[in-house]
Amino acid sequence: MPRPGDGSPRPVTLIPGDGIGPLVTNAVEQVMEAMHAPVYFEKYQVHGDMKQIPQEVIDSIRKNKVCLKGGLRTPKGGEVSSLNLHLRRELDLYASLVDCCNLPGLPTRHENVDIVVIRENTEGEYKGLEHEVVPGVVESLKVITKFCSERIAKYAFEYAYLNNRKKVTAVHKANIMKLADGLFLESCREVAARYPTIKYNEIIVDNCCMQLVSKPEQFDVMITPNLYGNLVANTAAGIAGGTGVMPGGNVGAEHAVFEQGASAGNVGKKKMVEQKTANPLALLLSSAMMLRHLQFPAFANRLEEAVKNVILEGKYRTKDLGGDSTTQQVVDAVIAKIG
Repeated sequence: MPRPGDGSPRPVTLIPGDGIGPLVTNAVEQVMEAMHAPVYFEKYQVHGDMKQIPQEVIDSIRKNKVCLKGGLRTPKGGEVSSLNLHLRRELDLYASLVDCCNLPGLPTRHENVDIVVIRENTEGEYKGLEHEVVPGVVESLKVITKFCSERIAKYAFEYAYLNNRKKVTAVHKANIMKLADGLFLESCREVAARYPTIKYNEIIVDNCCMQLVSKPEQFDVMITPNLYGNLVANTAAGIAGGTGVMPGGNVGAEHAVFEQGASAGNVGKKKMVEQKTANPLALLLSSAMMLRHLQFPAFANRLEEAVKNVILEGKYRTKDLGGDSTTQQVVDAVIAKIG
């Protein structure tokens, strides 16, 4: 039963980002307006070549608790660090969740794929602790802690429990990184013992990749350290239909940032931006996750159903899904399907 005020519009911080980001975030704005969703956006311009995210943007997310963002270009090499990582660390968004499942009407090599990849988001190889020992020799540190491993394990098992998932698989390389990945596995096992109704197993990351492309239907919820999770999520997304239709988000105890699930840093090619042919479906589905997070499940269901109906009908698809539609044509088709 709703409480008084539950229908009040909620503010959401919006970061259009770089490349195709403004195109796909504008698609979300149009759809939200068309369905009269109880959210309004506070828009900020952030770009990947900035040295850091402006404090006013961080303050806005802290206030609103929720953010929707497009991709931010990450420079390769040089002194500029990834603003995507900066945002995750600043807000302690320790869990990345990518939902990879088959969508009716979208042909794929494998059927019955329904995988949720939950990735530790704040440490591991992404800690950014690198230095040159002597000219020509660089040392990069991988950091794994009991605290972070345990809380991501708790999140994964809690997610499985609340969503009627039957199995959690921990991905690791403890046969080589015995201390680091060994600590990660130890934490997962301790948490697994508290959930006797959920099956728990472990798989080495290289075997995991092979199993994903040969028999992906065996996986349910997957829990991974930071780097492996990036690889596993993108592989699972490709198997289930492509990164253009896979939603995702980064969550912490206080805040949540929703974005394209796999290849979230992808800002598209220049030609795609000029021709306005970016696929908006992944971010639309991510915004449905956001609506559910904000406790507006009816709006989330309407949006998801509209997107799935457009995919099933197959009339309007962008190039990555085998069609030749523009971003706006797909958006218009989704709006027409909203009940």
